[in-house]
Amino acid sequence: MQRFFLFRSKARRLCLLLITLFAVGLPVGCSVLEQKERELVFRIEPGAASWFSGLPRGVEELQLTDSAFGDEQNIHAWWWPAADADADAPALLYLHGVRWNLTGHLFRLEQLRALGFSVLAIDYRGFGQSLGDLPSERSVYADARIGWERLKALQPDASKRFIYGHSLGGAVAVDLAAELGQQAERDETPAEARALIIESTFTSLADVATAVSDTTLPVRWLLSQKFDSLEKIDQIGMPLLVVHGTDDRYVPPRFSEQLYLAARQPKQLLLVEGATHNNSLRVALGAYGRALQALLESGTQPSIEVSRRG
Repeated sequence: MQRFFLFRSKARRLCLLLITLFAVGLPVGCSVLEQKERELVFRIEPGAASWFSGLPRGVEELQLTDSAFGDEQNIHAWWWPAADADADAPALLYLHGVRWNLTGHLFRLEQLRALGFSVLAIDYRGFGQSLGDLPSERSVYADARIGWERLKALQPDASKRFIYGHSLGGAVAVDLAAELGQQAERDETPAEARALIIESTFTSLADVATAVSDTTLPVRWLLSQKFDSLEKIDQIGMPLLVVHGTDDRYVPPRFSEQLYLAARQPKQLLLVEGATHNNSLRVALGAYGRALQALLESGTQPSIEVSRRG
């Protein structure tokens, strides 16, 4: 509960910061605002998560680079092949949310791998061992694309490639999937991914900041970091699985319901009764696994009704 109130307090601070700088109108307001906004949005915890006890056997550490990177930038990643060592196993690009680097997400990577996936997980520049400045919306989108290019090399079969995003990582995943969907439409080719999976995510950063801080301030018009998934969700051009715990105290589950309604078929919404922001996989592992298997077994997934699982 204490963490929830801390999260709400930081969201309220972000809203008040936006209004104050806008009202004062300082010449340096824009640069100060964006810097402070990004600090409050990403809330990066340095070092390893306290519960991290080391990398499991089989995890390969990768360093991803790009021609636009200098010596002071790189993307640290983990590649964890499927448990049965099947080189042709479905592969998933894992995009995490704010605060914790990869060390704080190992438990979810273990659960996804237990469902039969090879997993490529990246830390955005500025997180964990990835070198770079304070992240921004633009930089995390770019990092996801670099991660995607590596996943394509690791799993050449597009029908076995998936995009997964948790929390703010869901917005990053939607942006990547929308770009791939638009590219496929332009080229009149199938999308480069089999499906998009988003969990515990939101419609836009403004929506979640307004809801969590319980304010009527015009946050939407002042935020520089938009993360507007609602605007992009109908452009993904691939099957969609939306997952949300009904007891999520950080991001209201209604945001996932709104994303689901705005998306095109084929799609599925899995509302996990009693699950919180971080434990939908553990609470409903069976239902989660069946939903993922349905994505694997059908190339043109039929319309799927909303389901609730405890």
